[in-house]
Amino acid sequence: MSRPVLALSPQPLYSQIREVLRAAILDGSYPPHAQVPSESELMAQHGVSRITVRQALADLQNEGLIFKVHGKGSFVSKPKAFQNVTRLQGFAEAMAPLGYETFSKVLALRTAVAPPKVSEAFGMAPKSRLTQLTRLRFLNREPISVDVSWFTLEVGERLAKADLASRDVFAVLENDLGIALGHADIQIEAALVDDAHYKHLKLEPGSPVMQIQRLTYSASGLPVDFEHLYFRGDSFQYRFQIDRASPAHAPARALSRLTKAKHAKKDSV
Repeated sequence: MSRPVLALSPQPLYSQIREVLRAAILDGSYPPHAQVPSESELMAQHGVSRITVRQALADLQNEGLIFKVHGKGSFVSKPKAFQNVTRLQGFAEAMAPLGYETFSKVLALRTAVAPPKVSEAFGMAPKSRLTQLTRLRFLNREPISVDVSWFTLEVGERLAKADLASRDVFAVLENDLGIALGHADIQIEAALVDDAHYKHLKLEPGSPVMQIQRLTYSASGLPVDFEHLYFRGDSFQYRFQIDRASPAHAPARALSRLTKAKHAKKDSV
């Protein structure tokens, strides 16, 4: 038997099989609900053991790209992309390394009276006029979110000259406008799709969506971009990684707080 091509790579065999299948799923070779090759077929095709094939399929299932039906095999799931929010990234910036195709359709770019929450976020008087940008975002050519963003008029005027269909706003802000971005405050909650957006997202009226409010600041601490993102809940997810402080440090922190409290009491006497 000729040596399998996969064995020529330094990557583990299961990882290579996973990536081959993953690429075929993402480029549409295996569309949603299509059956992927069986374990036996993959074993014969790549000259590997059943354990290796099962590890590759398990990884794809954990990623949400396939699902298994007992007695029938593995099938392609409807793609559910994810974004890790431990890093501030634009949508296209986050999706490109994962192999997803993204683009946008500008639904509106106009000057409008900002809602009270938006004016307050920018530190401006109520009923201030700002630039409102509304985009329909696509993932693998399927609508995934409606993004409603607010900017100062100065920033909005310059954004209007950029290619907002193929570029992330973050990239335009940093590369074209020279605004270094610092951090963002994010709030995520479940909501019902707005009457103005459900048709764009191919949803029924009143369908649930994932609503994300994000206020992005420049590196100098000034608010730059206030936005509401409305994602299809069946196509996208945000992922977090959080750490728990070591319990061994807890007594030390408690003692430190107690010491500070005692000093404060003495100072007040």
